Amino acid sequence: QVQLVESGGGLVQAGGSLRLSCAASGRTFSSYDMGWFRQAPGKERDFVAYIGRSGRSTVYADSVKGRFTTSRDNAKNTVYLQMSSLKPEDTAVYYCATRSSSYAAYNIPAGYNYWGQGTQVTVSS
Repeated sequence: QVQLVESGGGLVQAGGSLRLSCAASGRTFSSYDMGWFRQAPGKERDFVAYIGRSGRSTVYADSVKGRFTTSRDNAKNTVYLQMSSLKPEDTAVYYCATRSSSYAAYNIPAGYNYWGQGTQVTVSS
């Protein structure tokens, strides 16, 4: 079992930057592909970014491509989401999650099994 704890959220003005962290418990973190999702009030949980277990493979939603970057440090059991050029529409609760298997879809919540509690990101205009 894996426990995930996100941090780094907050209030930022449009055009600003934030870096989210997701710290994982357990010694098997490096065996998990990881995903980032976000959920705005009244909306579904949407895919943001994916990073493979080695960190060499990344995929981004079109809405964040060129503005967000995900990375990981397996020695620290941590995955990061660097967010730049933030927009008010990026306002949401952001979650990290572990992909349930190599065969699971990487861009939908059903493809992930362990989730963090989420961290709020609010972008003011």
